[in-house]
Amino acid sequence: MSEIVKVTTLPSGLRIITDVVPSVESVAIGVWVGVGTRNEDLQYNGVAHMVEHMLFKGTKTRNALDIAQSIENVGGHMNAYTSREITSYHIHLLKQELPLALDVLSDIIQNSVMPEDEVERERGVILQEIGMCHDTPDDIIFDHYFETAYPQQALGAPILGKNAIIENMNRDTLMQYVRTHYTPHNMVISISGNFDENALIAVAEEKFKDLPEGTASHRNAAAYKGGEIRQSRDLEQSHIVLGFKGVARTNDKYYAAQLLATMMGGGMSSRLFQEVREKRGLVYSIYSFHSSYTDDGQFGIYAGTGPDKLPELIPVVCNEINRAATTITQGELERAKAQLRASILMSRESMMSRADQHAKGILIRGEIRTPQRVIETINAVNIDMIQNIAKDIFASTPTLAALGPLGQLESYDSIKERIAA
Repeated sequence: MSEIVKVTTLPSGLRIITDVVPSVESVAIGVWVGVGTRNEDLQYNGVAHMVEHMLFKGTKTRNALDIAQSIENVGGHMNAYTSREITSYHIHLLKQELPLALDVLSDIIQNSVMPEDEVERERGVILQEIGMCHDTPDDIIFDHYFETAYPQQALGAPILGKNAIIENMNRDTLMQYVRTHYTPHNMVISISGNFDENALIAVAEEKFKDLPEGTASHRNAAAYKGGEIRQSRDLEQSHIVLGFKGVARTNDKYYAAQLLATMMGGGMSSRLFQEVREKRGLVYSIYSFHSSYTDDGQFGIYAGTGPDKLPELIPVVCNEINRAATTITQGELERAKAQLRASILMSRESMMSRADQHAKGILIRGEIRTPQRVIETINAVNIDMIQNIAKDIFASTPTLAALGPLGQLESYDSIKERIAA
């Protein structure tokens, strides 16, 4: 497969990322906007996600059904997502239908009218989505976690927003958000698959000529704080997230942190899975993660367990945290590297994954790194680097989020003392 990826900047400032793969029969194309929950004013928390929904609800020439049928009539798939820093609208379809995809994407991005009746209808849908999230403990606990890690900051606010805010979100607020943030300097068009590169750029320039003028959107610097939040609920399990300050996506230590997360709880052979589930049977689910943003990151551990297991679970997890900085073996490191390398290379077989990775590279790092370059960086990580990043991460103030029956969960201060021991 081709690995020649080009970035073309149009006079408007809109960047087009082209990744030609002649061996496939499809194309994945989308518009990635470098704004998300993190760019919201807290009084309008949830506006980024609601805008994402509303752009599918009608333009000057298409209604919501027209938009959906236009892509599905030719066997394509259209979707979108909102994250803390990025919003994406993307389509995967057969190569001969690329002009249609460009037409639909340019239409919803530039010409959405957000009819009042659709705003009201979608408001109800999003409130249902929020309710579903609240009914899913291993989902909502991460909202609690981020609000505690980044209190009173948009970075820590829930992506879906809060009921009281969504109930009062009006069309003018949604339209103003689009006019302010959906500008050429905040966007990239990314495409991977089988297509004519020159023709694509020419058509895209013509199709996206009506974007509002503007500069790159501002976001406040992350200010990690940490602390704890506990919410007692009548559930079968206790859900715990214990996390720490990680590193930014652009940090030189990023891949060391990713490898540490893999070794700690990234698979069935990981330390936490083996020690907590396989040896002791304390949980069904336990894993670690490292989530990074433009200027900060989060390293966390999630576990769901019976409330009677909490007194044994917490000391074991804390012990594994304490051991990480001094006991990582070369064998563990090589296994983690193999997992990360395989994940990177296998994702290249998906056109949508390729387009998404390229867009994020430009919006978050300002560059696209080839898989070969990334793998070289991963291969260069050694045990000393893992030990140093573990010391840095686990020396930060912990964030504890707990949900469910919590009567047997020890105090936050006690957990801090275990980790500092």
